[in-house]
Amino acid sequence: MQEFDIIVLGTGLKECILSGLMSVGGKKVLHIDRNPYYGGESASISSLEELYKRFQVPCPAKPMGRGRDWNVDLVPKFLLASGQLVKMLVYTKVTRYLDFKVVEGSYVYRAGKVHKVPSTEAEALASDLMGMFDKRRFRKLLLFLLNFEERDPRTYQDMDPNRTSMRELFRHFDLGPDIMEFTGHAMALYRSDDYLDQPCIQTIRRIKLYSESLARYNFSPYLYPLYGLGELPQGFARLSAVHGGSYMLNRGVEEIVMDKGKVVAVKSEGAMFRCKQLICDPSYVPNRVKKVGRVIRVICLLNHPIKNTHDANSCQIIIPQTQVHRKSDIYVCMVSYAHNVASEGMYIAMVSTTVETSNPEKEVQPGLELLEPIQQKFVSISNMMVPIDDGRNSQIFVSRSYDATTHFEMECEDIKDMYRRITGSEFIFGDLRKDCGGDDDDDDED
Repeated sequence: MQEFDIIVLGTGLKECILSGLMSVGGKKVLHIDRNPYYGGESASISSLEELYKRFQVPCPAKPMGRGRDWNVDLVPKFLLASGQLVKMLVYTKVTRYLDFKVVEGSYVYRAGKVHKVPSTEAEALASDLMGMFDKRRFRKLLLFLLNFEERDPRTYQDMDPNRTSMRELFRHFDLGPDIMEFTGHAMALYRSDDYLDQPCIQTIRRIKLYSESLARYNFSPYLYPLYGLGELPQGFARLSAVHGGSYMLNRGVEEIVMDKGKVVAVKSEGAMFRCKQLICDPSYVPNRVKKVGRVIRVICLLNHPIKNTHDANSCQIIIPQTQVHRKSDIYVCMVSYAHNVASEGMYIAMVSTTVETSNPEKEVQPGLELLEPIQQKFVSISNMMVPIDDGRNSQIFVSRSYDATTHFEMECEDIKDMYRRITGSEFIFGDLRKDCGGDDDDDDED
């Protein structure tokens, strides 16, 4: 019977990142997936025919270019250029397996129209989101945020960022609900307004991250890998393999074997593999997760860019909840043939949100209207599952399902939280760089 330190079930992005990190840390890792492809719930479907088959939709009479030119993400998301996932990619040197392209625009929806998110002084002054006086006030807020240094109280403007709420900070700059809305949802990327009554330090960090990401490339703060997100789990799988990790795809799992409440082995197709710890996605342990909500995602194939985005080949649009009388934001993201994920002249857009009613498709209508005319729609509604315990007693560590957002920041928080529970120590990029044999000069994305 073979023995491993850690067995990982499923090749979703989180599972592959953790598998890569554990292998780099010297652990003996076995990775098993019941599917014949990488990516799990967050896979890229690598031909148009496969996509139609998966959603049980009849193939169109008129073909949309060559089927094999398509790579369609089931859970599309963008990477913040200075965000945690890019740091993980750079520090582990997984970037050597990937090429990225900058997303061309970041937009917010207000009063039935799409507007560019202003995040520099010049954009603030030119923005049609605000009137003349609001522009000046928002510019002052931006200057305060860009000059803010946590270690330098002289930059606090007599406010304690750990005690002052974000609502009070907005009030200090005399900013109204419209500006609060796009700043909180389209720049700080919050999913609800709870942040307004929490210490402003968290929001300041988020907006600074957005601004730093934007400063790297000018168009938008987001990156997206050529050939689709399916490249990411494969990159981390290669990292794991380089450090001795073993992989078995297209292999069923019959049983997770326990002894005195702790995992001791995994039975797969009659063979037994021993382990001290287990990492998996929710689908492998239905008795260890609970449902906390649902997400609707609608993949749309288009033959045109989205209106009012300056014909961008890729973009994100956030529809804040209050604009459409909801409790959750609606997210729209689009990529295209420019990213080697669609036939020449074709675009792939996705509309997603957290389900609030018994008619989910009606809930995403405001997003779908921005995409008209739509060539083809593929609708999926999935349960959001979370582990019922922290895994420390059983040594079974379960990832959370993917949320409705179109960026990876919440997923990175889950990865860091799981890492902490699995290893008992914080995830520190510097230590990781050392383990990967990195050097301090290697700080380039491409």
